[in-house]
Amino acid sequence: MATEGYDALTIRRVAAVLGTGPSSLYAHIVSKEDIDDLLVGRLCSEVVLPEPDPAAWREQILDVYAQIRDQYLKYPGISRAALGVVPTNLATLRVREGLLAIVLAGGIEPRSAAWVLDALSLYVSAYALEQSLVQQRRRHPDQEWVLGREELIRRFTALPADTFPQTRRYAAELTSGTGHDRFEFTLGLIMDNLTQR
Repeated sequence: MATEGYDALTIRRVAAVLGTGPSSLYAHIVSKEDIDDLLVGRLCSEVVLPEPDPAAWREQILDVYAQIRDQYLKYPGISRAALGVVPTNLATLRVREGLLAIVLAGGIEPRSAAWVLDALSLYVSAYALEQSLVQQRRRHPDQEWVLGREELIRRFTALPADTFPQTRRYAAELTSGTGHDRFEFTLGLIMDNLTQR
């Protein structure tokens, strides 16, 4: 996957890399989803989980999800696997267990803790997927696409004022911050709302 990308990952391709036939892999895996689960598990095995600290649970959640984000960004496209598989790999479940322990240590009731982890995990996967799509498009400079903030601001401020007054007025704000700035803001926003429930 590191050399050819997620889209090239098939049972047949894995078998070829391992120097065997696809049928021999079926003794270990049933489908492409099994490979996806193994891949996500491999990335999760790199995540360092802290000892849950009630006084620092929020920062701990941000740190763990930033690690997951960074693992996904190392291998563009892997976030599609994370979105499309129900995790059963022990390394993935270890991370889920650690996240649950952190949120519960923060005093969040169990159902809210479970649901917020779903929401945060979906956001992290979607964020990484968007970033991988941006990287993919950048490899094709012949395709017209807005890459720079300045160009996006120029296009927003050129919109008809009577139809898009807010977009024109706040073009700088709409395009401000880095992707990671927005990532941290969104996770913080979700967790801030969680503590107000």
